[in-house]
Amino acid sequence: MKDSSKVRSALRHGEYYVRRLLLVGLVAMFAACAGDQEENSEIQNLQEAYERAQMSIARANYARGIQIFEAIQARYPFSDLARQIQLELMYAYYKSGQSERAVDASDTFVRENPIHPRVDYALYIKALAYFEGEPGFLERWFRRDMTRRPPEGVIQSYATLRRLVERYPASPYAADASQRMLYLKNRLAEYENHVADYYLRRGAYVAAMNRAKSALENYHGADSNAESLRLLAASYDALGMNDLAADARRVLALNFPAGE
Repeated sequence: MKDSSKVRSALRHGEYYVRRLLLVGLVAMFAACAGDQEENSEIQNLQEAYERAQMSIARANYARGIQIFEAIQARYPFSDLARQIQLELMYAYYKSGQSERAVDASDTFVRENPIHPRVDYALYIKALAYFEGEPGFLERWFRRDMTRRPPEGVIQSYATLRRLVERYPASPYAADASQRMLYLKNRLAEYENHVADYYLRRGAYVAAMNRAKSALENYHGADSNAESLRLLAASYDALGMNDLAADARRVLALNFPAGE
C-alpha cells in the first residue's frame, strides 16, 4: 500500500509539473504571437506613416512631411527605409527653403554611404541648396544687379555640381548640373570683373590685375572673359607693363573680334 501511495503521489507531482510546463509553453506561444502581431503592426504603421509623409511633400506641405519623416527617423533609425528617409528629408529641407539643413543632410548621407547608388542625387540636392537662381521680387523691383553680390554659396554650388558631373557623368542629373555650371561660371566671372574694376578705379592695380587673371583662369569660357581681358590690359597699362598689356589686347582681338 505504501508503495502504491508513493506511486500515486509521484504521478500527481508529475501531472503538476506537466501542467506547469504546458502553461509556460502556452504563455510563451501567446507572447510570441502577440510579439509577431505587434511587429507586424509596427511595420504597417511605419509604411503608413511613410506614405503620409510622401503625400504631404507631394502637396507642398513640407512642414508636415518633415515632421513625420523626422519622427520615423528618430523611432526607427535602423529600418530598411532609413536611407530613403534621409534622401526624402534633404529634398524636403531644400524645397522648404532650409538650405543649411539640406546641405547637412546631404553631407551626412554621402559620408555614411559613400558607395550608395543615390550619392549623385545627394550631391545634386546639395548643389541646388547652394544654387542662386533668379533675383527675388525686391531685387527685381529695385533693379539690383545680382552679379555685384558676393558669391557666398555660389562657389560651393559650382564645386558640388562639378564633382557630380565628373564623378557621375551618366547620372540623370548630370545634364542639368552642366547647364547650371554654365550659369554659375558666368556669375562668378562677372563678380570677379566687378571687383577688378573696383580696384582699378581706386588705383589698386596689382589687386585689379589678380582678380582679372582669376576670372580668366578659373572661369575660362565664360561670357564675360572679354571684359576680363580688357581689365587685365588696363591693369598692365597702369603698372607700366606695356608688353603684357599688348599681349592681353592681342588675345582679346583674337578671341573676341569686332568687340564680340
